[in-house]
Amino acid sequence: MEKERQPFDQPAFRLSRRTAILFLAGAAATLSGCAVGPDYRKPEPMPASAEIPSGFKEAPAGWKVASPQDGALKGKWWTIYSDPQLDALESEVVLNNQNIEQYAQRFLQAQALAAEAGSALYPSVTAGADPSRSRRSRKTSNSVTVQGGVSWDLDLWGKLRRTRTGREASAEASRADLVNARLSAEAALAEDYFTIRGLDARIASLGKTIGVYRKNVESMRNKYVAGLIVKSDLSQAEQALYSAESSRADLVGQRAKYEHAVAVLLGRAPSGLTLLASASSLPAVPEVPGILPSALLERRPDVASAERSVAAANEEIGVAIAGYYPDISLSASGGYSGGSFGSLFSADTLIWSIGASAAQMVFDAGSTRAKVESAKASYGEAIAKYRETVLEAFQQVEDALSDQKAIANRIVHTRNSLRAAEDSAAVKMSQYREGMIDYTEAASTEATRLSNEQSLISLQAEALVNSVELVKSIGGGWTGLGEK
Repeated sequence: MEKERQPFDQPAFRLSRRTAILFLAGAAATLSGCAVGPDYRKPEPMPASAEIPSGFKEAPAGWKVASPQDGALKGKWWTIYSDPQLDALESEVVLNNQNIEQYAQRFLQAQALAAEAGSALYPSVTAGADPSRSRRSRKTSNSVTVQGGVSWDLDLWGKLRRTRTGREASAEASRADLVNARLSAEAALAEDYFTIRGLDARIASLGKTIGVYRKNVESMRNKYVAGLIVKSDLSQAEQALYSAESSRADLVGQRAKYEHAVAVLLGRAPSGLTLLASASSLPAVPEVPGILPSALLERRPDVASAERSVAAANEEIGVAIAGYYPDISLSASGGYSGGSFGSLFSADTLIWSIGASAAQMVFDAGSTRAKVESAKASYGEAIAKYRETVLEAFQQVEDALSDQKAIANRIVHTRNSLRAAEDSAAVKMSQYREGMIDYTEAASTEATRLSNEQSLISLQAEALVNSVELVKSIGGGWTGLGEK
């Protein structure tokens, strides 16, 4: 007697299984096909009517161009100021600044979205078990099903691949945004810190002047009581004292606000930070090595972000074009279904299925075409934004260089004016003591001297703030964005 054939030995089943294997292999081969839509090419950074300049118009003569070995403006760029207190604050802002933390979380989100898009390229596998027990017509029966399935969306037109590539470009843009946020926070902290240092110097200067004014008022009050001077001289001296005290109070109020701003940059409550006034003079403005205009395109994180956004927008065009083509997917499932676990895994209980599906939009009233046109317009907008970012980068460097020269010239003239005012004030005060002029004239020259001294300190602090702006404008803190 011929041995009974098992169901899985039947020719029909063997043919179906072989067909399925060949079908899946052929489907996998299609994944190497071409993707619809344009491949990305990095756009020109400048409009067709312009070109990248060979140098900066406002650059001072002999401005040193940084070489690849110059690491002073990379990473901890603020160390060029040689200020230990600033170094300590900058190390804290990176860890605790909440704006940086927001961008860090956005970057993590972008990375997760890119990973999610990449997973769509691979088959999804499911597994499950369904035990049940039922009773019908006084008869109890058991049923157990154990089954697994595989489904696979074939990326024939590159829709999934372009989605993944676009998400990866968006993640790179998000990383650049994070670096830009970090550089901006570091620069804002340095600018506020140098402003505070300038205010401290001005407060200290006023403090010395107020001490002299108080002695003058005390001396002149005694002379007035003795009938040696007129009342107007005493009133003029008192007015100078009270005006100086009012100016100092205003500067103290300004300092408090900048200190509050530093606290927030550090992720602290304003009440949780007290910066002691520095007794040392303001640091000298460091020499900032220059760069060529073309280097901005590699150093500045906002430019890198804008370029990566163009790449992401380009991929969206291909995703939209893929909407013209059918979505094709494969599915397969298999398992066992029987009355009990004991007899479940046998040939008689084997179940399986395999299939393919295709879905094609027949009529969408121009929706797909509109999506393609919208994607192309978004791409054009991204290019315009990228080029605008490049132009703004050039402008910011030119502005910082222009301000640098203007402030340096103003410092020279104000210092000369201060020397002249000091000499004039000394002469006028001597003439007043000798009775040659009235006190009003002497007080006027002293007020001019004080105004020039305050202006010089303000300009010195402004020069430090401007040097920070220059470092920021040339992307001084940019690191790690060269990889794509």
